[in-house]
Amino acid sequence: MENKTVIAGGSFLVQASTPDAIFTPEEFSEEHKMITQMCSEFLEKEVFPHLVDIDLQKDNIMPTLLDKAGELGLLGAAFPEQYGGLGKDFVTATLVNECLGAGHSFAVAMAAHNGIGSLPILYFGTEEQKEKYIPQLATGAMKGAYALTEPNSGSDALAAKTTATLSTDGTTYSITGQKIWITNSGFADVFTVFAKIDGDKFSAFIVERNTPGLSFGEEEHKMGIKGSSTRQVFFDNCTIPATNLLGEVGKGHIIAFNILNIGRLKLCAAATGGAKRAITASVLYAKTREQFKTPIANFGAIQHKLAEMVIRVFAADTVLYRTAAWIDEKEKNLLDAGKTDALLGAAEEYAIECAMLKVLGSEALDYVVDEGVQIHGGNGYSDEYNISRAYRDSRINRIFEGTNEINRLLIMDMYLKRAMKGRINLMGPAMAVQQELMSIPDFGDDETPFSAELKVIANFKKAILMCAGAAAQQLMMQLEYEQEILMNIADMAIDTFQAESVVLRAMKMAASNHEDAALAADIARTFVNDAADRISHAGKTAINSFADGDTQRMMLLGIKRFTKTGSYNTKDARRRIAKKLIEKEQYFF
Repeated sequence: MENKTVIAGGSFLVQASTPDAIFTPEEFSEEHKMITQMCSEFLEKEVFPHLVDIDLQKDNIMPTLLDKAGELGLLGAAFPEQYGGLGKDFVTATLVNECLGAGHSFAVAMAAHNGIGSLPILYFGTEEQKEKYIPQLATGAMKGAYALTEPNSGSDALAAKTTATLSTDGTTYSITGQKIWITNSGFADVFTVFAKIDGDKFSAFIVERNTPGLSFGEEEHKMGIKGSSTRQVFFDNCTIPATNLLGEVGKGHIIAFNILNIGRLKLCAAATGGAKRAITASVLYAKTREQFKTPIANFGAIQHKLAEMVIRVFAADTVLYRTAAWIDEKEKNLLDAGKTDALLGAAEEYAIECAMLKVLGSEALDYVVDEGVQIHGGNGYSDEYNISRAYRDSRINRIFEGTNEINRLLIMDMYLKRAMKGRINLMGPAMAVQQELMSIPDFGDDETPFSAELKVIANFKKAILMCAGAAAQQLMMQLEYEQEILMNIADMAIDTFQAESVVLRAMKMAASNHEDAALAADIARTFVNDAADRISHAGKTAINSFADGDTQRMMLLGIKRFTKTGSYNTKDARRRIAKKLIEKEQYFF
């Protein structure tokens, strides 16, 4: 991996980038390609033939699959070699999650195990705790789970009611309470459990399955991911050694929130992998299903859907690996500086991007499977076709790892807090945009390739800074209660991050004479064209929510100026993209 450029998290909004500063999937190494092949073969051999049995949770099938994945090193790819892992970098770990993300319920069980089920111990455990658990978690000899959510504390995790009481001699903690929606709880051997000490010190603990006082509810009957074990977990004076405290007393929120940053990126990776497989299923069906004496793949309406699937997944794929490479490089820098929690620090740096990835990845997958069912028609509603399973399984992703609404609010909350702390300069560029509104627009033409798209993206950023700056100035402390405005601006930022990334990737592909460079350009220009309309709508909605009079009129003119694009035939571009997809019979980037 050649990428060496590290920028501050969230700063893409206030600074331009260049193609050579981003890492793209076209740069995967031969080792990356071998790992992709190994993951694909594992799914084809061990998972896809048994999807019905997995959904029925027959014969202890999920733990067995995790054991087999562990034998191949897929569970511990990113764990340090000293603890039995393969010691691979973060981009490689992301690739494993993407490739196995097509595995439906298996993907959920695996991600819960080697993500939130293991990383709290790896990054917050004592050396004794890590030596005891991580080698077994890396191989799958022990399975991990993460117990945070409670009946009355979902998005508000810190409202948990589960308690932990230290014994008078200080040797044990007694945990009492209830957790719900705990993935892998039917078979997990070790749980990261969150509880409050003395009623207010939110803390984390390691609890083993055979601990007296620990019990489980029946398997939940869910809309999708039916093969993922999901049970309630009950703690009735569940007594554990005091040495099983994870991290520091009262610092459980640091563990919960930092692990979620990585989890959000991994969710995007898995969603992208699932979306690619759903695209393949949809185009294969469209080629074989005939109506009016011709395959439906020949119809413009179907080609539009197929092309839009590719566009959204291309965008998600691009921002995923752009961010993963940033995290990877930041982690290396922190390790060089002697930081032991380097990955957590790197993920925290890019927490804004991770929240964006969670939203856009889950919503890209939702679009793909929804239109996949539509392409299949009535057959898409039948369990005989896997697209129906993909549709059901997809829906949870907009709830996992913090709902998409929470993540949208977090994006803006983090931006504003970082601006107040001086970590990112938003007000300077925002004031510059306000001054620009009073000036004559620059109508100069640059004829170099993609110059028009780069100018449009620069204007998108100005639109965001204008709206965010004005909202912060006018509403001040009340802004946090105006969730609709915050979500409008977050949507503008998510679209802009994707737009810039796909244009830079298209430029990089063009520079290397990639065989699909022309189609990447079609994707980039179509995405930018459509994003301009979405950003315009979100911006106008936000402005009309808090501004009036001359200020409102000036800002609405600003939105019109900053979302203006040249004319582009997106219909023909989508047809070209669809043609290649139909020819290749699978997602081809």
